[in-house]
Amino acid sequence: MKILKSKTKLICCVFLLFFFFVQIGCTSQNNTDANIRQGMFKTKVLTPENTNKIIYENSNVYIDASNTAQGYIMIKYKKVTDKKIKVQITKTKEDTYTYNLPADKTFNVLPFTQGDGVYRVAVYKNIQASEYTTVYEKKLTIHLEDEFLPFLYPNQYVNFNAQSQTVQKAEELVINAQDELNVVAIVYNYVVDTLSYDYEKAKTVQAGYLPDVDETLDTKKGICFDYAALMCSMLRSLSIPTKLVIGYVGDIYHAWISVYITDIGWINNIIEFDGKNWKLMDPTFDSTSGSDKKVLKKINDGVDYIEKYAY
Repeated sequence: MKILKSKTKLICCVFLLFFFFVQIGCTSQNNTDANIRQGMFKTKVLTPENTNKIIYENSNVYIDASNTAQGYIMIKYKKVTDKKIKVQITKTKEDTYTYNLPADKTFNVLPFTQGDGVYRVAVYKNIQASEYTTVYEKKLTIHLEDEFLPFLYPNQYVNFNAQSQTVQKAEELVINAQDELNVVAIVYNYVVDTLSYDYEKAKTVQAGYLPDVDETLDTKKGICFDYAALMCSMLRSLSIPTKLVIGYVGDIYHAWISVYITDIGWINNIIEFDGKNWKLMDPTFDSTSGSDKKVLKKINDGVDYIEKYAY
């Protein structure tokens, strides 16, 4: 099942009715408007910056908190001799987000996806087996300039930049897109039609795996995490706020996406609009279903989908 162009046009007709009496009979004006619309969706990649204006650190950890209002921190671990470093970000009375932090002195971008509030950032290192000890912690009060910023910037899970092939491909795909819904439809259909599910990778993937969106684009295969990260990167680069959602389908750990459309709001878990309802946006299942009615019914009904985290 895909978002069909005809269905996208059906969605758009509600908005176009408003302009009907102005545009009727104005063929030349319509042609002019079409020329203006062509290429209206250009990529605009928001780039995290290490500005060093607000710093928290000790002998183990360096945190650049200069851009928390943009929805992220940049953090690195100083000691390359330590292994298995973890960061936990916890908002008061909310779920804890756990990240692996490479001990290679490189910055990682970690987002504040739960909105304004007080967050505890804690860094741990492994001491033996499954035991960890705290090496640094700090409470940060976050006031976002815009609630959508955490879902527009790249981060450790949705990792892209202005030079990414994924970003270039996104702009190429939507050169003739008419509106945001059309952009989502085009990108979604491309991912579903182009990628193949990598069953071998799914069997062997290691804990802590992070998607490489350009590699996914190049190999044209991946697991659910890869599908979601690729689509998420493309849409964010086109200024459409997009969440990479991690959760469960039944007892299976899974990834999918949600998007924000102007004048509509957050569309959680859509595939398409049928005139009445939005349906679950799960590019992995849609790509691998082979039109299997049982699989598609599970997607469309949204049965057993439990959201745990949004990145």
